[in-house]
Amino acid sequence: MKRERSAELYEKAKRFLPGGVNSPVRAFKSVGGDPFFVKEGRGSKIYDVDGNEYIDYVCSWGPLILGHAHPEVLSFVKEVAEKGTSFGIPCELEVSMAEAVVEAVPSIEKVRFVNSGTEATMSAIRLARGYTKRNKVVKFEGCYHGHVDYLLVKAGSGVLTFGIPGTPGVPEDFARHTLLARFNDLSSVESLFEKYGEDIACVILEPVMGNAGVIPPKEGFLQGLREITERYGALLIFDEVITGFRVSYGGAQKLYQVEPDLTCLGKIIGGGFPVGAYGGRAEIMDHVAPDGPVYQAGTLSGNPVAMAAGLKTLEILRRDNPYEELERKRKRLADEAKRLFEAKGIPVWINGVASMSCIFFTEGPVETYDDAVKSDTKLYSKFFWALLENGVYFAPSQFEAAFVSVAHTDKDIDRTLYAIEAALKKI
Repeated sequence: MKRERSAELYEKAKRFLPGGVNSPVRAFKSVGGDPFFVKEGRGSKIYDVDGNEYIDYVCSWGPLILGHAHPEVLSFVKEVAEKGTSFGIPCELEVSMAEAVVEAVPSIEKVRFVNSGTEATMSAIRLARGYTKRNKVVKFEGCYHGHVDYLLVKAGSGVLTFGIPGTPGVPEDFARHTLLARFNDLSSVESLFEKYGEDIACVILEPVMGNAGVIPPKEGFLQGLREITERYGALLIFDEVITGFRVSYGGAQKLYQVEPDLTCLGKIIGGGFPVGAYGGRAEIMDHVAPDGPVYQAGTLSGNPVAMAAGLKTLEILRRDNPYEELERKRKRLADEAKRLFEAKGIPVWINGVASMSCIFFTEGPVETYDDAVKSDTKLYSKFFWALLENGVYFAPSQFEAAFVSVAHTDKDIDRTLYAIEAALKKI
């Protein structure tokens, strides 16, 4: 494939943007090459500025569960945007969107909208500290919760992709309040609470790890966290920025039947626009200003365009209930891909939950952060480029999820499997 125009744009971008990008993984550094530039997206496909077509399994890193440029979403967004894009004054769409979230997510009685997942996690932790009057936060190795200072300790996503130390630019005094546990290891959590329990405000985690690849919780793990936090009076926070409305309409907490105290949302609830949210029991959320003393604000929070896109997306998901079909397509792709790898004698381990999955280039099983980092990232890089040359776009990092959308067809999966088979001949 020719990418001359992308190459020109990247050289220009590097003159004005750090690394030529506005988010590190987009630079393709971990797969050893330069990024392409997208011109448009339709359904399951994206098209670059050189006219190349790709089947897209990144889906804007998860938000586009309906695919690119869904006509119903676009139509409603246009209708709303023509009346104004932001007011800084309450609008009816905020109330409708809040009602939809509260009805869908089991643990949420009240919700506050923000503009990103990072804002959501930062605000939820501030609320947990204000509510409990404690300082320390327990997080898990490999879980990424945005670029909040004290949460970049052994984080996933770009931090893991680039091998960046966890805390440059973060004062040690901030990081010392962050305690690290091991995902799927309750004993590591118990030991932290035995030592620091009286000062632990909350435990935050991705209930399905989605930023070190995809790692599901072991049976009893989430339930165990619920029991430990209740015993010590700490709050349990589920970061469902990825899993919210992705693994089920009610998120991972609905799928695994475990209710946290606070939930962070993003991605899908914005329908492709910048958004975030945090919510939980009313007695906790009532500590947020203006009702309570925990301050948080945002100029564009709850803006009508993002609310319109999110509300229409949730309406379609509720109406069409595509989750069983999404899982069928994801499972078919994973099962048949695994057979292709086995036939070539290339060891891989494929994890999947609902419509999200990850191919780890390691023998597996992959149940923890330590398992994930054993993956052969050089082999993944070769696989990535070989796939791209055959018109299939997976994440430019071993440690990110792949997503199936409503727009992906069985024909797309057939083409993807053909591309995988062709790629394996090269690597």
